[in-house]
Amino acid sequence: MRKKVLHTVLYIALTVFAILTLAPVAFLLINSFKSQSEIVASPMSLPLNWDFDYILTASQEINFFRSLGITFIVTVLSVALIVLASSLAGWAVARAKTKTSSVMLYMFTAAMLIPFQAVMYPLLSLFEGVGLKNILGLIIMYGGFGLSLSIFLYHGFVKSIPPSIEEAALIDGAGMIKTFFTVVFPLMKSTTATVIILNSMWIWNDYLLPFLVIGNASSRTLTLELYFAKMTSGQFGNPWELIFPAVFVSIIPIIIVFLLLQKHIVRGVSDGAVKG
Repeated sequence: MRKKVLHTVLYIALTVFAILTLAPVAFLLINSFKSQSEIVASPMSLPLNWDFDYILTASQEINFFRSLGITFIVTVLSVALIVLASSLAGWAVARAKTKTSSVMLYMFTAAMLIPFQAVMYPLLSLFEGVGLKNILGLIIMYGGFGLSLSIFLYHGFVKSIPPSIEEAALIDGAGMIKTFFTVVFPLMKSTTATVIILNSMWIWNDYLLPFLVIGNASSRTLTLELYFAKMTSGQFGNPWELIFPAVFVSIIPIIIVFLLLQKHIVRGVSDGAVKG
């Protein structure tokens, strides 16, 4: 009886939590099909007419397909860089077992505590000086900022892999690089999925770094297009009939990626937290 009561309480708590989590998405959805006057008059009610013209107009205002392509390229290349560099680094640090590797791990872990604002201006000045205040520089910056947490996760998982598996591959004649990509990396599937999801969501939705690096250039990410569309639309107040549908269409791709890979998140985080 006590167990059933606990389960009931748990289900109720989880249901309430789920409702609170989905409420902003539902609010965004229902207001994406309303006019400005209807949103202001009754923001919580369902639209009287589900008009898709607002979404089409918003897509045109934010140059959806162009900005989507730019955001996709930046996200994919940045995440690929993070996965490649952090998986190799996590594996090397975990297998080295020297004082130097321990210090490097502590440095990577400590780097997670340093806020971006602390290095923002020196970093931008450095990249501007070498001519990398552009899309390429943005990708490199994302690759650097995403390393710390990713290396921490990969390092924890590699410690759970028996070294004998790699030794067998080396005995069979495989080199270090071939051993990593044919034996070790395939075993990191769940951790890699977690790294991809966490970094993709962060990079896709980030506003500050693209604003500082790209600014008001012709090639803008979705978040920048949302910002400049808001700044140039409407003479009075906030253009809600543009903001809501624009935000809605911009988050659809990353939601799809999350839904496809969500089953790996908990497993990947737990695998990356293994203590050796």
